[in-house]
Amino acid sequence: MLKLLLCIDGSECSLRAVDYIIKTTERYKEMPQLYLLNVQPPLPGDVTMFIRHDQVQQFHAEEGQKALAGARAKLDAAKRTYEFAVEVGSAAETIVRFAHERHCDQICIGTRGLGQISGILLGSVTTKVVHLSDVPVLLVK
Repeated sequence: MLKLLLCIDGSECSLRAVDYIIKTTERYKEMPQLYLLNVQPPLPGDVTMFIRHDQVQQFHAEEGQKALAGARAKLDAAKRTYEFAVEVGSAAETIVRFAHERHCDQICIGTRGLGQISGILLGSVTTKVVHLSDVPVLLVK
């Protein structure tokens, strides 16, 4: 079975990627296994000196759920099954690691519409994923 990882940050661009996957998977004989992933950035410094560790975890989980809500609603409406996860860490590295751990065949990620030079200068997550991953990466504008 084909395994696809959809990287979701809650942006319009990531939702367009979900729309694209919904539309294209209709052509498949067997529905691929879909994974939704939101990566939350770690909080700066050692915030656990001031906030309990479980509160930090709850914050990341809630923010991740908010970011995933639109994508989940689209997939639910299209009657697609999926698994979802919220991870904390460096976005590009976490995406590539997650794809390897789940043996994904493809990573689908939005481009946010940046040009090639802007993306390199800004160090976009998309650019980093393309460079780090040996799993094929589908970019959706």
